[in-house]
Amino acid sequence: MVYKSSALLSSVMLDQSFVILPGVRERKEQCIWSGGVHSWDDFLGASRIKGLSGVRKALFDERLKVAKARAREEDGAFFHSVLRRQDHWRLYDLFRDDAVFLDIETDGYYGGVTVVGLYDGKDTKTFVRGFNLDRTVFLRELSRYKMLITFNGASFDLPVLERYFGFKSEVPHIDLRFVCQKVGLVGGLKAIEREIGLRRRREVEGFTGEDAVYLWQMWKSTGERDYLEKLVWYNEEDIINLQPLAKKVIPQLWAKVREGARSGRFR
Repeated sequence: MVYKSSALLSSVMLDQSFVILPGVRERKEQCIWSGGVHSWDDFLGASRIKGLSGVRKALFDERLKVAKARAREEDGAFFHSVLRRQDHWRLYDLFRDDAVFLDIETDGYYGGVTVVGLYDGKDTKTFVRGFNLDRTVFLRELSRYKMLITFNGASFDLPVLERYFGFKSEVPHIDLRFVCQKVGLVGGLKAIEREIGLRRRREVEGFTGEDAVYLWQMWKSTGERDYLEKLVWYNEEDIINLQPLAKKVIPQLWAKVREGARSGRFR
């Protein structure tokens, strides 16, 4: 497959990212770009880099050679370990075909998971407490993916799941809440959806996280399937809308970072 054999060529953001190097942050990265070095191959092909000693240049060369090999292998665990969490969005191009959008619902308590929704860009899979929310089954399904994409998942969904199932995720994770903030979209997911024109199915439009707790409580107390169906629909809307949101805001953030380099400004 062309994508698999040319993964790095398909990942412009990663191939132009130097924050993967030890001690390099955005300002130093922009200095590298301003010197005409715009890709890993540019860096490796340069005899020297302004602001770097020969020793550091040699060290960075070795790191980039390893990174190129790991990118060809689509080794998510490697990039999870060498990139700061706030930089995982730069891996979107590389792993988007193997990413899963994730969202959870709870019964109102921090560890009380009721529903977990997964969306691979084509199909949704829902895990419901009392039906199929089984640790082995869920972790087997999650292991199929090389990247997690959530909204506010770094603060809530992922820590809750890790505690609930007793595991530690070691794949790249993009929390779109912080990507949105960096491009000027603030507030909760529903507010951002309205701002950019995303709609939800009529049956659950306007529902909130509090409504999700209420639906679960009513399902448990009455046994009426309508409450559970609406809860599942609400969760599905959360995960399905994350895909167009990611497609919109991640390129915007990359353009903002690159424009900051061209203009000599970085915030």
